[in-house]
Amino acid sequence: MRLSSAFLLRPLIIMVLLGQIFTAQADGDHDETKRLLKSGNILSLEVILEKLRPRYPGKILEVELERKSNHIVYEVEIVGDDGIVHELYIDAKTGDVLHSKVDD
Repeated sequence: MRLSSAFLLRPLIIMVLLGQIFTAQADGDHDETKRLLKSGNILSLEVILEKLRPRYPGKILEVELERKSNHIVYEVEIVGDDGIVHELYIDAKTGDVLHSKVDD
């Protein structure tokens, strides 16, 4: 019985520890984003979305802030009123659309 309990607890302990690591990474990303906003290195998501609305009306499906090459970009997925999903890469500092594609 002891062996089976230890065997079952080991994966649970590993999951808890991994959860703490992922939480710490997410907190670090949040802190980095706040630092970039405060320093003026990126625009707020609100400003980015306001700039996109006239050209890409619809509903936001997903937003990520990423580093691509030498740029920090917002990757935004929008489903348009016509049902087409657009994947947009936006320069986080200027709000300019760097690349867009229709997502299959």
